[in-house]
Amino acid sequence: MRTMRHGAVRLAERRRPAVPPDSVALLAALPVPVILLDAANRIRFINHAAEQFLGSSAAAATQFGLADFLAADNPLFLLVDQVRQHDARVADHDMALEGPRLKRMNIAVQGAPLAEEPGAVLLVLHDATAARALDRQLTVRGAARSVAGMAAILAHEVKNPLSGIRGAAQLLEASVAEADRELTVLIRDEADRIRDLVDRMEAFGEKPVQYGPVNIHRVLEHVRRLAQTGFAASIRFTELYDPSLPPVYGNRDQLVQVVLNLVKNAAEALSDGAVESPEITLLTAYRHGMRLAVPGSSRRMELPLVVTVRDNGPGIPEDIRPNLFDPFVTSRAAGSGLGLALVAKIISDHGGLIEVDSRPGRTEFRLHMPIFPEDPA
Repeated sequence: MRTMRHGAVRLAERRRPAVPPDSVALLAALPVPVILLDAANRIRFINHAAEQFLGSSAAAATQFGLADFLAADNPLFLLVDQVRQHDARVADHDMALEGPRLKRMNIAVQGAPLAEEPGAVLLVLHDATAARALDRQLTVRGAARSVAGMAAILAHEVKNPLSGIRGAAQLLEASVAEADRELTVLIRDEADRIRDLVDRMEAFGEKPVQYGPVNIHRVLEHVRRLAQTGFAASIRFTELYDPSLPPVYGNRDQLVQVVLNLVKNAAEALSDGAVESPEITLLTAYRHGMRLAVPGSSRRMELPLVVTVRDNGPGIPEDIRPNLFDPFVTSRAAGSGLGLALVAKIISDHGGLIEVDSRPGRTEFRLHMPIFPEDPA
């Protein structure tokens, strides 16, 4: 009996790639997902970061193979084969890892052979989504400054004479014949439209803003009430809040403007009647792991508060997704394309980060925000 048990243990050891015990602790502590495959592409080890990445515990994941998570034609299988074939490290970028249990985009993968186990491959994954979002946000911030400069010029060179044109149209309206009155109304309305556009552009200006502790749930509830009594009266709202969240470090009025813009966009995406049960979901959560450098300082700011606005609409058109936060980019015929650009600027001014994930039936805007510090200085 003892001999049979000893043989079973030796068989189990042969099935498991030989990873030195001290290396297991090191891999487990790494902040990036690490997955160890055996020669048959069965999962034999994942660290804590990989558990979150795969959405599976280590105990459950090690019962599966890579093919249980990814489609058979996924390029990751080719990368793994190349590692084994050349017995060398192989790296790839911008990979889409999609399958029955996983959907991740913009993933950088590094594969390396494991000397202790022939055929075993160690995969290290890097999610570039947040880095790309930050890069886009910095680009948008530069564009916002350009818009602010343009608005200052327009305010000086256009708004003043525009007021004179509108006043003249009003005077003419009272004296012209009925047949010509429609033209004076058109002049007045177009003057108002141009003035409103310049006013929206002026919102990009670098004006002093007071920051302090803000209860993000009160902001969300305020926006929800505004939406349900107006433009989103026919849409169902769902709230999934973490009631233990600390205050956000920000400006209450600007955060209301941000969430209102996102909710209004979600409502407009659901307004064509194509969705049978239109729904907007507001979520809050506390998550560690996101940090950004504070401009002009060596200090780094934690962004643990996550606010999500989700809708079940048709999704954002693929051709505008890369430039979604750029000024004047919009998919609506009547849109100005300034709403999301202003959202990105405000979140950047707060030291936060905005991400978007969109596909048919599900669009999410996620705001990563700082908490109110114990020492505001």
